[in-house]
Amino acid sequence: MSFTVLNPALPLGSHIVVLHMVCCLFKVLIKDRSSAKKVLIVYAHQSSGSFNAAAKTAAVEVLKSQGCTVEVSDLYAMNFKATATAEDIKGDIKEAENFSYLKETRLAWEEGRLSDDITKEQTKLTEADLVIFQFPMYWFSVPGILKGWFDRVLTSGFAFSLEKLYSQGVFKDKKAMLSFTTGSLESMFSPTGVNGDMNVTLWPLQNGILHYCGFQVLAPQIFWAPSCASPEARQCMLEGWRTRLQGLLEEKPLSFVPLDCFDKKGFQLKPDVHEKHAGKEFGLTVGVHLGRKLPLHNQMKAGC
Repeated sequence: MSFTVLNPALPLGSHIVVLHMVCCLFKVLIKDRSSAKKVLIVYAHQSSGSFNAAAKTAAVEVLKSQGCTVEVSDLYAMNFKATATAEDIKGDIKEAENFSYLKETRLAWEEGRLSDDITKEQTKLTEADLVIFQFPMYWFSVPGILKGWFDRVLTSGFAFSLEKLYSQGVFKDKKAMLSFTTGSLESMFSPTGVNGDMNVTLWPLQNGILHYCGFQVLAPQIFWAPSCASPEARQCMLEGWRTRLQGLLEEKPLSFVPLDCFDKKGFQLKPDVHEKHAGKEFGLTVGVHLGRKLPLHNQMKAGC
């Protein structure tokens, strides 16, 4: 950036106006930098020529064009260790004969003794405003290497505690979402399909991992069976993703029951909340359904 030297022949008032404009410009630049969002993409696919790779690249390009800082954790390229073992802890194990990964990693996190690969991912996560998990669905869940990332990076203390769960969780000011491909057609993941309702499939991932740690969970981006689609259809899927990415950071999250609707003793739904929804046709969420019909699209669309 360059500025023209002020002309001494101009009146003092003109100089003041110019200086005021320069100050305003700097304020805008500083504000833009401070408001720029940081995005972490945790990517789990072996092939750079895959549809998942194309979806990841689209996200990087669109988000960067909006001024976001984007970092990618390419788990296969990183040869990320998927198994949660005592090797994740530097120094001595406190109770080696009765090893508890949860307890030992909690203590190691508090004392700064977690392995370097874990601490690097935790730093990325701490700095991120939005996390996108890009992967192919394996066995109705995530690939093992991504499950290992969840197991090892989201350690007790760092990502959750008994005092910080769900809507009051550690990452309550961050957003996260799943973006994945399926091998089955959309019709197969319906309430009448052979695979069952996709909303039910997503509950353990979106509620049991992301929301459990406090994330505001955005609706998933599901690419239905791209391997069975024509090149034109696959391109259309990617264009739809690019369009969504334009407004992704402003999207409202999925609905979950707030933690304060449950009692502190057994984490049961409070009687007044239960009574309030008595007689309604649908349950509150896919998981907290009160023995009623599951709310439609609860894990796939915001506001449902």
